[in-house]
Amino acid sequence: MGRDSPGRNCPLSYRYSPDVFRRLPEVEAETLYVIGGLYGNPFALDAILELAAQESPAPTLVFNGDFNWFDVDPGGFAALNARVLEHVALRGNVETELANDDAEAGCGCAYPEYVGDADVARSNAILGSLRATACAFPALRARLGRLPMHAVAAVGAVRIAIVHGDAWSLAGWRFAQESLSDAALERAFDAANVSVFASSHTCLPVTYRLPAGVIANNGAAGMPNFRGTRFGLVTRISTAERADALYRERLGPIAVETLAVRYDHARWLGQFDRLWPAGSPAAMSYRKRITDGPGYDLAQAVRRAVRSPAAPRQNAATG
Repeated sequence: MGRDSPGRNCPLSYRYSPDVFRRLPEVEAETLYVIGGLYGNPFALDAILELAAQESPAPTLVFNGDFNWFDVDPGGFAALNARVLEHVALRGNVETELANDDAEAGCGCAYPEYVGDADVARSNAILGSLRATACAFPALRARLGRLPMHAVAAVGAVRIAIVHGDAWSLAGWRFAQESLSDAALERAFDAANVSVFASSHTCLPVTYRLPAGVIANNGAAGMPNFRGTRFGLVTRISTAERADALYRERLGPIAVETLAVRYDHARWLGQFDRLWPAGSPAAMSYRKRITDGPGYDLAQAVRRAVRSPAAPRQNAATG
């Protein structure tokens, strides 16, 4: 399966330059939750809303794409999207491909070479099934297609770029834990004039502290992210720390934290098995991760470059 095949190619419409983030923030908050990879798990959404309800003042919730994936039942699809779209939402590759009828991009994942062809083919099949569900909701499909690809936020006057993939593409993999490259990332922070990139897309979490700032990739809110666990993750960025954070990085006046999303595993697994029985594409690709977690440990998710960090960039349109 070549780089131009469905599921591996990156459409030109997905691409942008890091300097698009040199603009005034659309979101300003004391506390911000960045929620990527909900993947159609309504019980994870319940748990996230419960976490948010514990805070005062209430945090701003930003869903940065792929809040759909396993939700192929029409009622569940409509209900989950209605709840998510009450908050700030960006489109991921899933929402982007649900909104169009062109199969050229497949799932739109732009998978790198180290992801096997069978996984790519199954993801394309999942997207095809979900698109068939979405076609019964033309107004919702159109709304998903109009969602922005990225946002700029400010917390404690610190500038934050919220993306689905990376600093260059909606489905980029350069914020993946396998792909971190200090020089390229330093240049992206400078070009974007931000101190934090909050992302998802690559399914495994990593918080990476560089001299220029912090990359906070939450992995998945709706699936386990660590070996032997059964909880998702969200990124919390705030002027105040939260005691139950799994890990954090301080950046001037703000804390960039990762919270566990302890959803009802039994109910989620029951719903998943009903929608995606044994032998289905989603069951073959994801059921083991849902029950046992991936082959990845929490200690692998916290990384630092060796040089001292710079001061965070303050809320401004340009540097």
